[in-house]
Amino acid sequence: MKKSEIKELRNEQDFKDFYLKDASLTFCEECNAISYEHGNGFLEIARLEDLKKQQKQIEGKQTRRKFYSIILLTEGRIEEHIGHLKYEFKPQTMYFVGENQLHAVEYWSEDVKGIYCMFDADYFLLCIKHQIKLNQFPFFDLDKEPFIQLSERETGMMEHLFWKLNSEKCQKTTFNDDLLTRMFLNVILLEAERIYNKKTTHENFSLSRKEQLTSQFQLLVNQHFIEKRQVSDYAYLLHVHPNYLNDLVKEVTGLPASHFIQKQLLQEAKSRLLQTNDTVSMIAFELNFTDDSYFNRFFKKQTGFTPLQFRKNHKH
Repeated sequence: MKKSEIKELRNEQDFKDFYLKDASLTFCEECNAISYEHGNGFLEIARLEDLKKQQKQIEGKQTRRKFYSIILLTEGRIEEHIGHLKYEFKPQTMYFVGENQLHAVEYWSEDVKGIYCMFDADYFLLCIKHQIKLNQFPFFDLDKEPFIQLSERETGMMEHLFWKLNSEKCQKTTFNDDLLTRMFLNVILLEAERIYNKKTTHENFSLSRKEQLTSQFQLLVNQHFIEKRQVSDYAYLLHVHPNYLNDLVKEVTGLPASHFIQKQLLQEAKSRLLQTNDTVSMIAFELNFTDDSYFNRFFKKQTGFTPLQFRKNHKH
């Protein structure tokens, strides 16, 4: 892979600007007339063959995405770097690129066909009450293989689910329609997880020492973020110096270690604001903030809204 500057892609427009010749291209013509929007986040679905027609010469150019991608390849061949490994994907393959993962496209064949789906964590957050967290899906885990080989039946089922998801997305006009769209996304992820767990052998995955430590750090954050807020807490658990931990996490993910602690705390706060009727004071106490004002300052700094404003804007 060529050495190049790592480009940060924050959303679907950044994706278009980076990969496509015509950045104004819509992913779905049917959605142009739809004005209803709700909540944070985004979801986009496109045909691989349409993206291929508009694809720039981006081979080997590295990116780090602030969103998640699911790709279903039905025809053709694709080569991409995900993390530090290069993969060759053939028909009836589903592969995944997690948030903040280093990524580069190396080759898409001219006859490529399939489905490209991208969404961010905030979109998934509003999916259903008490949903599992995105980082619990094995294919988004840094130390698991990011793909599954599908049978003909499984490929057909996934194609149907994706186009049902796209159909619901295009036709939504109410909050309930939008909720149904989010639930279809959840179904796709749960079906993919079921197939993944059935087919994947649990062998040690080839990771560098830094990637192993980063994966262990992220797992510990998921388990202890409420009571452990300092990078030094996790460095102690991992038997390394805090500065070393911060440096290696930043090298692997592009972000400081503290970002993952704050992000997990923020996602939990958002979930409780939207999925429970607990008061802000109760949530602040449950998340181990010393007082309401500290929780309010933390939340507003991260989102631009107070907890009550966020709940009012997004909870129905």
